[in-house]
Amino acid sequence: MDRSLAGRPGTGRLTRPPARARKGAHAARRRARRPAAPAQATHAIDRAIARLWRALSATTQLGVGCFALVWRRRRLRIAVLALLIAAPLLSGGWLWLRHSSLVSVQKVRVSGAHGPQAGAIGAALTSAARGMSTLDVHRGALRAAVASYPVVRDVRAKPSFPHGLSIEVIEQPPVAALTFAGQRTAVAADGVVLGAPLLSRSLPAITGSAEPAPGQRVRQPQLLGALTTLGAAPAPLAKAVARAFSGPKGLTIVMRSGLLAYFGDATRPHAKWTSLARVLADASSAGASYIDVRVPERPAAGYASGVAPSSGASAEEGSSSAAQGGSESGEALAERLAAAVPEGASSASSTSEREPSEESRSSSGAPGESGAEASETTPATGG
Repeated sequence: MDRSLAGRPGTGRLTRPPARARKGAHAARRRARRPAAPAQATHAIDRAIARLWRALSATTQLGVGCFALVWRRRRLRIAVLALLIAAPLLSGGWLWLRHSSLVSVQKVRVSGAHGPQAGAIGAALTSAARGMSTLDVHRGALRAAVASYPVVRDVRAKPSFPHGLSIEVIEQPPVAALTFAGQRTAVAADGVVLGAPLLSRSLPAITGSAEPAPGQRVRQPQLLGALTTLGAAPAPLAKAVARAFSGPKGLTIVMRSGLLAYFGDATRPHAKWTSLARVLADASSAGASYIDVRVPERPAAGYASGVAPSSGASAEEGSSSAAQGGSESGEALAERLAAAVPEGASSASSTSEREPSEESRSSSGAPGESGAEASETTPATGG
C-alpha cells in the first residue's frame, strides 16, 4: 500500500507554487492593470531630446574646431587675445566719452516755439539740454521739461558733434476760445485745453458746459466736432471766423462779417472749407446771408428778403470761375477772399456783440433760414 501511494504522480510534493513564482505573477497582474503610456507622446519627447543632443554636439564640435584653428595659428591667436583684452577697455572708454565734457552740450538752438510762452519753453528746453551730451540725448527728459506747457505736442532733437544740439518744438496752436461760466480758455483742434495765457482776439468763440483743466481734453462730442472743423480752416478764412455753435442746421460757423456757414457736422471739413471758399470767391454770392456747405459738392447761398443775387457775372464767367475754382486748393482760394471776407472791419465787433445766443437761435432760427424771408440759390462753383 505504501508503495502504491508513493508511486502516484503528484503524491509526496506540495501542489502550491513557490513564493518567487507567486510574486512574479502578482507583478505581471499589476503591470497589466496599469494604463499604457501613449506611444506617440513618448516618441515625440525622444525625438526632441535627440535633436537637442545633436545640436549641442554640433556646437561643441564647432567650438573645438575653432579653438584648434586659432591655437594652431600664432597670429590669429594673438589677435583674439588682444581683442579679449581690449573689449572691456573700449567699452569703458566709450561710456566715459559719452558723459565727458568733450561732448557736452553747450550750444542749444530751439525752434518752432511761438506765442507768449515761447521764451519759457525755450528756457526749459535749454536748461534740460545742458546736462546732456551730443552722444547721449534723452528725448524723454526734454519732453518732461515742457510737460507743463500743453501747447507743446512733441519735441525733436538733433545733436551736432561735438557741442551743438538743435531742438524743434512741435506745437498744437489754439483754434478757439472756450467760454464757460464767464471764464475763457484757449483750446487746440484735438480738444486739448491750452489755458488762458494763449487767448487772443482773433480766436473764434465756442461755448461749453464744462471747463477742463489745462492739459486735459474736451469731452463733449459737439465741441470736439467744432474744434476739428475750425482746425481744418485755411489760415485766411480762420482769421475771419467769429464763433461756432450747434444750431437747427447742425454745426454753424459765424464769420466776422455776419455771414453764416452751415457745416452740419464735422465730417469732411477740408472739403467743406474749400466749397465755402469757392462760393465766397464767386461774384454771384455777393450779399448772401448764409452759405450751406453741408453737401460740399452742392453748396447753396441764401439771401435775406429784398436782396437778390448779383447778376453782374454772365453764365460764361460763372462757368470759367467754377473751372478755375475746381483746380485751386482751399488755401489758394482763401487767399483770394480779402475782398469778399473782410479781416477785421469795424462792423465785426458790433456783429459779434449783436449775435443772438445759441438758445434763441435754436428757437427762432438763424437769419435767412425761413423760406418766406430768404431766397436760396446755388452758385456756379462746380463740384
